[in-house]
Amino acid sequence: MREFAGKTAFVTGGAAGIGLALGRAFAQSGMKVILADIETDALQAAVKSLQEISPDIRGTICDVADAESVERAAQAAFEAFGNVHVVCNNAGVAAGGGIDHISLDNWRWVIDVNLMGVFHGIKSFLPHIRAHGEGGHIVNTASMAGMDGGLGFSPYTASKFAVVGMSEGLSQQLKPFGIGVSVLCPSFVRTRIGESGRNRPERYGQSRPLDPASPAAAMVAEIARQIGAGLDPASVAERVLEAIRQDELYIFTHHGMRAQVEPRFAAILAAMDKLSAP
Repeated sequence: MREFAGKTAFVTGGAAGIGLALGRAFAQSGMKVILADIETDALQAAVKSLQEISPDIRGTICDVADAESVERAAQAAFEAFGNVHVVCNNAGVAAGGGIDHISLDNWRWVIDVNLMGVFHGIKSFLPHIRAHGEGGHIVNTASMAGMDGGLGFSPYTASKFAVVGMSEGLSQQLKPFGIGVSVLCPSFVRTRIGESGRNRPERYGQSRPLDPASPAAAMVAEIARQIGAGLDPASVAERVLEAIRQDELYIFTHHGMRAQVEPRFAAILAAMDKLSAP
């Protein structure tokens, strides 16, 4: 999909961070944009800011963990602008704990948003994109945590590995229909994902504070430091638009990531070689 002008993009997690940067980049490219987010005030502010670029900006409240909420948001997009061409399943959350605090509620929340949220977006929009026949592109936000297990035992890592696998399979099946698929795998970006708990629905219970002396707490503190020094979301959005134009499956945004994944790939190949050795 090389031409953006006049087409429509739908972005979840669109009120801030990477989602808002994507919405802004699409608007600057001449697209109509629907921003979807669970956070009402932030969404209104985001829509207002993008309407300074184009009048063809709308917002819709959406809890991506709720299939019916995503379906309502999709219908709002169709009613506002007709055919949707680009869908960015971008909303994501994080919750720590590791092996020190294994919380069922944390796992359910993160998996429901990061993985099932992507599934709900595909389920709501893919039949529509196939039906209108104008082509399109689906961008699923994963993470370098979906390529490397360095964050340890966590729902975040599990969800992002799953999104990578889902995107790889979807890409193969959609190529004959002229629909591209990309999986976005950034490293640290300056977003508010470290404050995900502000939007945690009551049905997932209260987040339990980590023991300040635990290894998990130390890891969370280091992650927060790296997020603060991370890449500007606008740079990520620029890379995403380029990848859509070039129909790239994997979108990497940070230099030096090859070195991060090479040990894992080498270990996998070595294990395979050991099996095949006489």
